[in-house]
Amino acid sequence: MPNFTQKAIKESFIKLLTEKPLSKISVKDIVEDCGINRNSFYYHFQDIPSLLKEIVLDETEKLVNEYPTIDSLDEALRVAALFTLNNKKAVLHIFNSLNRDVFEDYLMKACEHTVRSYLSTAFKDYDIPPEEHEIAVRLVKCLLFGMIIDWIGGGLNEDRPKDAARICELCRGIPEEIIERAAQTK
Repeated sequence: MPNFTQKAIKESFIKLLTEKPLSKISVKDIVEDCGINRNSFYYHFQDIPSLLKEIVLDETEKLVNEYPTIDSLDEALRVAALFTLNNKKAVLHIFNSLNRDVFEDYLMKACEHTVRSYLSTAFKDYDIPPEEHEIAVRLVKCLLFGMIIDWIGGGLNEDRPKDAARICELCRGIPEEIIERAAQTK
């Protein structure tokens, strides 16, 4: 039953990521933890980076399915940071590894999804040209991405979510202004 084995491999890998840095995890560690042989691992995954990438893609898909609509910038930030909060040690181990780009790709996709959902939900009555909508998405997703990367780079400091909430408060009205200007471009 391949789905069961894949799930066991992923769970073991995430468990190990909470215990030690990515560079210290081997295929041997993973297969010993989940009780399978090396061939089973290689049947499902080419290597550890491909396993990491699949987990990141799974989490992105889960996020998209779980939050189809987002109606505030605060909620967008909260949703984009969810995986990070739920997997703090694992995220820090990935962030500080050579595979950081995989996590950053996930985070950027998560930020883009949350911003698209937010703009589509909060500003559904606005008639915005598609190219202007894309510019607004890029601007706000980079704001979210930057805030989260700054937070992770600071070691997931407990004060940062309060700072992010304050930033969202300070930014309140900016997306509205961007959308208003974009709608006037017609």
